[in-house]
Amino acid sequence: MLFEQGVLKVEKEREFGELRSAIEKAFVTDRVTKYLKVLASRGIRVRNLDAVFAADAIDRATGDKRGTARSLYSSLPVSDQSQIREFYLSKLEEVETPVRAKFQKLYQYY
Repeated sequence: MLFEQGVLKVEKEREFGELRSAIEKAFVTDRVTKYLKVLASRGIRVRNLDAVFAADAIDRATGDKRGTARSLYSSLPVSDQSQIREFYLSKLEEVETPVRAKFQKLYQYY
């Protein structure tokens, strides 16, 4: 028997879409290094999404107005936040190996 992930309906589609788009922009090949440098300069590990939003790291990497990603995330219900968290973590794993190696301290588990 194979694992099949359940499908949850997104409640706030506009906010969810905007935040998902911002995360995707932060992980584009030419921006991901800038994003990871922002995290490194603040001592934030990549999997600590709450700290990422608190530091406006996604906004800094994408050039968006500071606080945008944080306010979008906080406006989402818990089910949508969970889906964003899962999407963010999946984008972390897609970062190319040489870039991940360069920022290995950020990727380490405590």
